[in-house]
Amino acid sequence: MKNILIVALSVCFVCSVIVSGAAVSLKPERLVNKALDKNKNILIAAGLFEKGVTAESEIDGLFESFDIRVVDLQAQRLLSAEELAETGIDFDRYDQRKAAKDPARSVALSTEEDIASISRRANYAIVYLLKQEERLDRIVLPIHGYGLWSTLYGFIALESDGNTVSGITFYEHQETAGLGGEVDNPRWKGLWPGKEVYDESGNVALRVIKGAVNPSSNNAKYQVDGLSGATLTSRGVRNLIEYWLGDQAFGPVLKELGGNA
Repeated sequence: MKNILIVALSVCFVCSVIVSGAAVSLKPERLVNKALDKNKNILIAAGLFEKGVTAESEIDGLFESFDIRVVDLQAQRLLSAEELAETGIDFDRYDQRKAAKDPARSVALSTEEDIASISRRANYAIVYLLKQEERLDRIVLPIHGYGLWSTLYGFIALESDGNTVSGITFYEHQETAGLGGEVDNPRWKGLWPGKEVYDESGNVALRVIKGAVNPSSNNAKYQVDGLSGATLTSRGVRNLIEYWLGDQAFGPVLKELGGNA
């Protein structure tokens, strides 16, 4: 009996060492795949991703058209190269999600401010400016906010005017398949391009509404069909759009970029 126990413990020990070693050895590969998936979703939002492209070199090649910048969300402006150097932010390593959990690198939002239900907001965010012949063509912004069951993480792309939607994609969430999970549906995402973010007063007017948009409505250019059977997820998307494109986050930067386009 004693020998059996010793053998069992030895087997467990060897297996744990193998599993731990495999996890450590696969970590760099997971990080590479995570970065690749992020870049792919940025390209999808910007309308640059080509179906069938999977190789890292191909995705990286398409991604080279972007000028990667950092927004100081407290000062509400783009950082210069000199200011960026002072922050110590590395584009490849900076994790906005982790930064938001660190009180030293984020701010707590009041109940009134926190319409996207994110609790804390990182002090800095990385944005992606697509250039065509040295001119600004599109702006891709990271967005996130709570839906029904989970926080949705994604990107929204705007035209150079900082107002017209070019595309949107969500790359991580746990919403109900067939309901809130329809944020992944290409048909629904195809409703966003051409919609406008701001009304004539400069307020965020872009909304996911309940039901279908009436094309003859004066507000149709600001509205996107709601997700059938997913009222709370639709509301969550509406709220995160209002927050991240509003005055507390990217709004002032977008107006500056749009004015200089």
